[in-house]
Parts: sequence; structure tokens; C-alpha cells
Amino acid sequence: MGHIQDRWYKEVPDPERTPKKIRVPTVLHGKGMRYKVRYIDPDGQERSKSYPDKKLKDARAFLAKVETDKLTGDYIDPEAGKTTLREYCDNWLKGQSQDESSQRTMRSKLEKQVYPCLGARSLSTIGAATIRDWLSWMNGKNISESHKSQVFNLLSAVLSAAADEKKIRTNPCKTKGVKKPVPDKRKITPWTEGRLRKMQLALPSRQFVVIPLGSGLGLRQGEILGLSPDDIDRHQMTVHVDRQLAYVGNRPLFKLPKGRKTRTVPISRGLLEVIDDYLEAHPPVTITLPWGKTTGDPVSVRLLIVNDAGGVDPGDAFHRRHWLPTFTRAGLTYVPGNDGMHALRHFYASTLLAQGVTIKELADYLGHTDPGFTLRTYTHLLPSSHEQARRAVDSVFKPRRPEKVVSGPGTA
Repeated sequence: MGHIQDRWYKEVPDPERTPKKIRVPTVLHGKGMRYKVRYIDPDGQERSKSYPDKKLKDARAFLAKVETDKLTGDYIDPEAGKTTLREYCDNWLKGQSQDESSQRTMRSKLEKQVYPCLGARSLSTIGAATIRDWLSWMNGKNISESHKSQVFNLLSAVLSAAADEKKIRTNPCKTKGVKKPVPDKRKITPWTEGRLRKMQLALPSRQFVVIPLGSGLGLRQGEILGLSPDDIDRHQMTVHVDRQLAYVGNRPLFKLPKGRKTRTVPISRGLLEVIDDYLEAHPPVTITLPWGKTTGDPVSVRLLIVNDAGGVDPGDAFHRRHWLPTFTRAGLTYVPGNDGMHALRHFYASTLLAQGVTIKELADYLGHTDPGFTLRTYTHLLPSSHEQARRAVDSVFKPRRPEKVVSGPGTA
């Protein structure tokens, strides 16, 4: 049990009434804090906290709370919260994915959107009001709601870890008084086949196969640029999606697909013919790059797509040099947020759903870990089951009369 020391007074034997004791001033009387709460923390270390004169009640309340928190497991070391957010984040990042591009992305978000307001603050001083002020600061910047949501989730993950480690009592991002940024919600509008064909015809010959790979296999940009003809199993008529081409800064490397999730995707005969025709004109080029990180072991892959110099383009360079100019050549207007290479995956998803492929199967083909995410993304593209429901009921209650043709809007 802890105790409270009165630094201004001490008890000594009463010379006139043994064994009674009397209080007498110490040499510290009237100097500094009067009361010092002393206690042993759960790690066996002696701790203390001082209070001024006339604050004995506060000192007793503090000691009672410390002892209660020790019993319930809620004890927080007062010194732990003195670590700055930046210092804690540096340590926290060591326990996250060590993928270089992931680390770079997280550090960039912290440096640009978190540290300017909160980096120098100690953890114990970051409360709900501080988080609201930070959100207000972000609202004054040219930052999309989706990006603000990502940054908020990153900071919340950091503070949840701090709470788990008893650096702070609770995560202020999760209090009722803090409103979490809501990402922009927009329904995906898949390309028409006509738009897809125009883009395919307008792409340079060397990059022509990008369109069928994205729209026919549902590959992400890095997966398209990292695909090899050796990934195609012609016996099983499948494609093994085992790698992507990625960049850390301007340094290219091969690594596992997003989420470190490899997958197998069925390939159609028609698409295989398109790839074979492309290979006749543009044989694969062997590219050797490090695996997993810029200092990783070198891996050689025969790539389908390379640039005119026989090398590889970063994703942003491919977008700038090849993708954007194709819209102009095709006579199309580029729509930001809708016309990136991800539009090819959306086209693939809409095509498969229209043909009755299940959400679970589509999630597997797209490399989504959670089919629920696939459903939330593409639910508005699911074909109506009304006619199937009518046919199912008609199989029990078979209609006897000919079907009537109902005239109305749109009929002639």
C-alpha cells in the first residue's frame, strides 16, 4: 500500500507524555510542495506525486485511485504518457508491415497530415478536444474526405496501440465527441464496351495488351505490369497472379500482390488468343529486379509489357506517358476518379456479375479478402432477380393463359 508523506511536519516522541508523539516542523517547512504520495507501481518501481499545502484531500483521492487501478488492471504509468506522438509513432511503425512502399505511405501520411499539429504533443495531452482541433485543421486543407478518413484511421490505430500498452487510458479518436471523417461514397459506373474498344485501339502497340489484361482478368495496374506469359497455365486455362511491379520512390521491384494475397483467375480462350497474337509481335523481355524490398534478392521475370527502351515504367509514369495520352487519341475525355486503370477491374466485375458469377467467386478473382467488400462495392451492378423469382414461382403455379403484352411508356 502507498502512503502520503507530510514534508513540512514530522512526528517525534513527546518528552512530557511518553509514549505520545507530537508534530513538529521539519527543515523543509514552508518550502516547496507539502504532500508527497508514495506508492509502488505494478512493475515494482517506487513512484511519487507531490501536492501543495491544503491539498491533502486531493492527495488522498489520487492514492485511492492508484490503488484501485492497480487492483483492476487499469493503472497507467504517469511517465508513459510523456512520450511525444512522433516518438511513439516511430516505435509503432516498427511493428507494422515492413513492406517498403507500405512504410513509405504511412510515414508520408503522418509527416504531412498528423505531425504538423500533433507530432510534438505528449500522448497524455491528446484528448478528444485535441483531435477535434486537428480535424478542423485538416478541413482547412485541400484534402479529400477519403484521404482524411485514411489518415484518421491511421492515427486511431496508433492511439489504440498506445492505450493497449497503457501509455494512455483510452483512444480519444473513439470517443462519442469525435466525428470520424466519412469517405466519399460514389457508385462505380463501369465503362461501356464501346469506350473500352476505343481505348484499346488507341493504345500504342507495345501497351495494347493492357486493356484485355485488365478487363479480361481483373488485374490491378501493378499486376498487369508485372505479368509474365509463364504465369499462364494453358492446361488448366488459368492465370496465376503471383506478383506485382511496384516502386519505392523511383526504384522498381517485384513483390506479392496487394495484401500479400496471390490468386488464380480463369482465362478465356478468346483472351488467350489476344495474348498470343500480342506475343508474336512483342516477345516477352526478361527483367531482373529485387524481390520484396529494394535490397531484396534479385528475381528475373519474362514480362509481357515493357517500355520502348525495354525497361519498366513506374505506375505514375505509365499513367502519364501512355494512359492519359490515349484518351486524346481515342477522342475521349478523361474523367478523374473514374478513368484510371482501375476502371478495367470495374469493367471485369460488371461483366462477370452480368453473367451470373457469384460475389464469392468474383471476390476470389479480384483478390479481395472480404467478399463483403466486393458486395458493398458492386451491389448496384447485380442483375435483378425478379424474372428468376417469377419463373421459380411459375414452376409451382403454372400459368394456363397466354402472357399478356402490356403497353406502356417505351413500348410501341
